[in-house]
Amino acid sequence: MRLILLGPPGAGKGTQASAIVKKYGIPHISTGDIFRVNIKMGTELGIKAKTYMDKGLLVPDELVISIVKDRLTEEDCKKGFLLDGFPRTLSQGEALDEELNDMGLKLNRVINIEVGKEVLIERAIGRRVCKDCGSTYHIKFSPPKQENICDNCGGQLFQREDDKVETIKQRIQVYLKQTKPLIDYYTKKGLILNVDALSQ
Repeated sequence: MRLILLGPPGAGKGTQASAIVKKYGIPHISTGDIFRVNIKMGTELGIKAKTYMDKGLLVPDELVISIVKDRLTEEDCKKGFLLDGFPRTLSQGEALDEELNDMGLKLNRVINIEVGKEVLIERAIGRRVCKDCGSTYHIKFSPPKQENICDNCGGQLFQREDDKVETIKQRIQVYLKQTKPLIDYYTKKGLILNVDALSQ
């Protein structure tokens, strides 16, 4: 099963992704996670990506396409994959189609999670992440037992730069502007499945 998960920042893609990969036994490929790992490790890719992510901008296509292309050739992708955070633009979608075509593969479905802007902002600004193990919490919807302390490892929780109000507003605007043509593209191909995040 080869799937794409679309949705604005804070739409709950991570929660949906966990259920999907469990059901189909496929890897969850999140470009955001790949970039964050590289940022933490201080790699060249991470340093480049961080300059864009801290401003709420999308990482340039050539950087993203190259990491996704490498990832799709790994052994665990033979049964399929769930792409999360890629593609985000029409050009990325077209590049992905070319890569899959070269590999003799096709997408099965594109799941588009829909949610209102105000809800997205509330979800994003309340998110906290553990510095040590990466566990995610929300100060309103799923708070830790002890304020700012991870339940799993006792690590310190923090708010990511890209979860602050002005950054999240910028990210939503960028997402809506750049991803709308991509949704239209997959709709024309008959691949889109729209899901209302608030009805889940």
